[in-house]
Amino acid sequence: MLAPRYFLVVIKQLTRHGVRTALTVAGVGVAMFLFIAVQSLQEGVTRATKAAAGDTTLVVYRENRFCPATSRLPQFYVDRIEKIPGVASAVPIKIVVNNCRASLDVITFRGVPSEELAGPSAMSAKWTVLAGGLDEWQQRSDSALVGETLAARRGLRVGQSFDSSGVTVTVAGIIRSPEPQDQNVAYVHLDFLQQAAGKGGGLGSVTQFTVRVDDPAKMESVAAAIDEAFRAEADPTTTRPEKAFVAQAGADIVEIVKFTQWLGWGCLAAVLALVANAIVLSVQDRIKEHAVLQTLGFRSGLIARMIVSEGMLIGLLGGALGTAAALAVVHYGNFSLSQEGLSVTVQASGQVLALGLLISASVGIVAGLVPAVRAGRREIAACFRAV
Repeated sequence: MLAPRYFLVVIKQLTRHGVRTALTVAGVGVAMFLFIAVQSLQEGVTRATKAAAGDTTLVVYRENRFCPATSRLPQFYVDRIEKIPGVASAVPIKIVVNNCRASLDVITFRGVPSEELAGPSAMSAKWTVLAGGLDEWQQRSDSALVGETLAARRGLRVGQSFDSSGVTVTVAGIIRSPEPQDQNVAYVHLDFLQQAAGKGGGLGSVTQFTVRVDDPAKMESVAAAIDEAFRAEADPTTTRPEKAFVAQAGADIVEIVKFTQWLGWGCLAAVLALVANAIVLSVQDRIKEHAVLQTLGFRSGLIARMIVSEGMLIGLLGGALGTAAALAVVHYGNFSLSQEGLSVTVQASGQVLALGLLISASVGIVAGLVPAVRAGRREIAACFRAV
């Protein structure tokens, strides 16, 4: 460890070559910005697709259908689903999207029965209403409860009307939900959306059923029982856990995110090269100064630790700059990747912030090790003879 008083010497060394230090810090900041942006995207994918032990939600979809526009199921299926042992509740949902392919700006309408939102149901109990309210939504058939992310991205306010896919609604409330899928959709009345969606099948036709089981251990058995119940019907079903359904529907997005991991490693390599180059140049310029310090009693180990501390400070400064910029862009940009009506929100947590600072400091330390060892082993006489 380096004593605090020696940090003043380290800072002085960095400020003596202000332009070089600033350019190095800026380069590290750009690389860490890309790294944190990639990590934020990966965290959003993990949150949306990684199953937890307490998950109890199943999605019942039309067999061999993927885009919501092609999945049509009779609404009366809900009565039969609710009678299956292990099913706590089943909600028919109509989904309308303006784009079924992967996109950064998709508007998704979800039509649900009014009693599922206006009443004390599990669906609305987990929400926080930021503006407007459920009462306003109940009073108008063309009203919508809009997720916070969608509202921020489109600049929507309570009382404002907007349209997409031929459906025009009025914002009755803005909600915040712990579920990623709720943050980027507009919840509307089921019967209204069935009639307004044009070719969506009309009244009595829904896209899917969201089923909650009474015990997480029964997820597989309940899913198999639902599919078996409708196997011989004209509209057979495929039932999967919600996060598994999101993972399959967003398979292209998941593959893209896997590829970006290589971009993240490339960013770290760039940080290592930048910091190492800056320290090597700095040490080369100060060979005679190190000889003077050794003459004054500075041991070679202390000089080596000071050089490593330079790398750590450069990494921390650049990492803090790039991480802060990335978190600000992610937070205020409200980005989300959507495919087939399902969204993956780009989000960053405190863990990503801590990871960025830790990695940038660690890379800075690693980058300073070789120059530090070389400077620490150099003899005083050799330092004075260096040009």
